[in-house]
Amino acid sequence: MTTSEGEQGSGGAGAGQTTAGGGAQRPEARLEQAVRAAEQALIEFEIAVDTFRIEVENFSRLHEQRLGPVYARLEELDARILEARAVRSGDPEDRRLADDARSRLQPIPGVEELLGGWMDGGGLFPEAAAMLTDQPVRPPERVRPSEEARKLYRDLARKAHPDLAQEEAERHRREEFITRVNAAYARGSEAELRELTAEWAAGPKLKERVPSAGEELYARLEWLAQRKELLTLVAKELEEGAIGSMLRLAPHDPDRLLEEIAEQLRAEVAEREAELAALEAPES
Repeated sequence: MTTSEGEQGSGGAGAGQTTAGGGAQRPEARLEQAVRAAEQALIEFEIAVDTFRIEVENFSRLHEQRLGPVYARLEELDARILEARAVRSGDPEDRRLADDARSRLQPIPGVEELLGGWMDGGGLFPEAAAMLTDQPVRPPERVRPSEEARKLYRDLARKAHPDLAQEEAERHRREEFITRVNAAYARGSEAELRELTAEWAAGPKLKERVPSAGEELYARLEWLAQRKELLTLVAKELEEGAIGSMLRLAPHDPDRLLEEIAEQLRAEVAEREAELAALEAPES
């Protein structure tokens, strides 16, 4: 609120506002209402950003589980093609390119976790190899929260959000609780979310809001604005990232999108295999 707006308010409509009992409204009342409205708007925005973040993380895991083996196969074929070219040409530059490609495929710590259990330092697991030959494979873990889970999550996030706390101890309790809520939602567990809903309902109630001094209310509004700017940057990063961009192409049917990508990758694998076979064939 600007100085001119404050001056107009003190001599105009603001001065004539009264409470339900007929008394004059406190000077800080309108500012308190603005803070409450900003808090609720920020919470709704944060819920939307967190929901999208969890969806991106889940889609990223599913993407890696289904397509990680095909990407690994393509990298292996690229390295072998470069090696075959180096053998044929005897060119030191071709050998350097082949060695560089092979070095990038050397085992690295944690590769099994990175590829969702599809391979380890020794190469592809049988399930991954089966996928590349169109044989039946073990379906990857699927985590996509249901509509009921989404509803439970949003309700809990609105009720237990840390920004509603008035004391540090209460904020800490809410932060720990919301961490558990986020974990349950990421697993898509309706049962856990219902248990957490019951736990919150049975827990300590939020203390009544104590009117703040004008300076504190202005500081609160400034903090809320800064928090919104930060969340806006987070949302932009999620939306513009590789996984977020893919998810936005088919938000209601990500499985179809993954299958389309898999088809394209399998076609690339076939092309690379044909190229490698030609390079490894005896020269006439």
